[in-house]
Amino acid sequence: MKKSTSKRKKIFRAILCIVPILLIAGDWALTVTVYNENFNKRFESYEPLMLHIDDFDGLQCTQYQFSSDKGQTLTGYLYSSGENQRGIIIMAHGFGGGGFNSYMDCADYFARHGYYVFAYDATGNDESEGDGVGGLPQGVIDLDHAISFVEESGNFPDLPIALFGHSWGGYSVCSVLTYHPEIKAVIACSGFNSSSAMFEAQGKELAGNGIYVMMPFVKLHERIKFGNYASNTALDGFSASEAAVMIVHSADDDVVPIQYGYEIYYDKYKDNPRFTFICLEDSGHNHIYHDITYVNELNAAFEQWLKTLDYNYDAAENRERFAADKADFLYRNLDRNKWCNMLNLELFEKFTSFLDESMGDNK
Repeated sequence: MKKSTSKRKKIFRAILCIVPILLIAGDWALTVTVYNENFNKRFESYEPLMLHIDDFDGLQCTQYQFSSDKGQTLTGYLYSSGENQRGIIIMAHGFGGGGFNSYMDCADYFARHGYYVFAYDATGNDESEGDGVGGLPQGVIDLDHAISFVEESGNFPDLPIALFGHSWGGYSVCSVLTYHPEIKAVIACSGFNSSSAMFEAQGKELAGNGIYVMMPFVKLHERIKFGNYASNTALDGFSASEAAVMIVHSADDDVVPIQYGYEIYYDKYKDNPRFTFICLEDSGHNHIYHDITYVNELNAAFEQWLKTLDYNYDAAENRERFAADKADFLYRNLDRNKWCNMLNLELFEKFTSFLDESMGDNK
């Protein structure tokens, strides 16, 4: 009888040990699945809205390819317009809309105002290799390799380098300063401080405070997959560099809430003269540096067009039909001149003034 009781106790203790392990393993597996579903996808630019070099008078480009961390080939373009440029701006694009294509209007502006611009597609986007992005720290890794390529390949003029990034790119251009303190200036729009914080911000919208159960597993997963890049933050980059930094964010940003980036930086660096802060009120996220008058016009016309359809465009069986009809609508109705010239010129004048002062006069 004593042996039987002792055996049951051992089994019970074993169960007590196994159950937490199974729960942890289950939570980890669930976290990795959710993470990959959100951040490990491949993204392609939406063709009907893509920008083309022919849309911009005088803009010239040369294609280059370079390798990133796993040997995947990334594709980029050096943009120029005119001569005697005073520096090179490397651009890091946002997440989820494809590669740098939608930033070509920014490249054109900088090229016309005294700078070469090197823009590339990150891993898993448009013309670059990769089945998926992998995760947000990959943006920092790819930018690290892009900067090294510009500096070491011998294909580019020996000029000071600045960085320009939006959203995911805004996080990347700040964090990468840890590895490239030689960078002269950074403009970060709508960025966030850390990759795990972005998972938290988006997850909170879906899971509420339940997202905090997943956060330790997110950090562990990113650490295993990306090493030191995963834990490196924008604040770490600022501490490692003497670069001039301009931070731009809109208070109504519902994709990257302002408390996950701008407010963190402002609290620490508001009195530091190498930092410039621009807080906008109602510019949102995707078009923070645009005048969205035409976007609103196009959206209104699209809503009117939807009312003319004689089928349920939300139904699964009509998905392909609606995609084709939507593309046709855009091809017929998009005013390319307006679409390609929406930049908030007042804001971009501040960008170039900041860059001119920070980079110095190299003409």
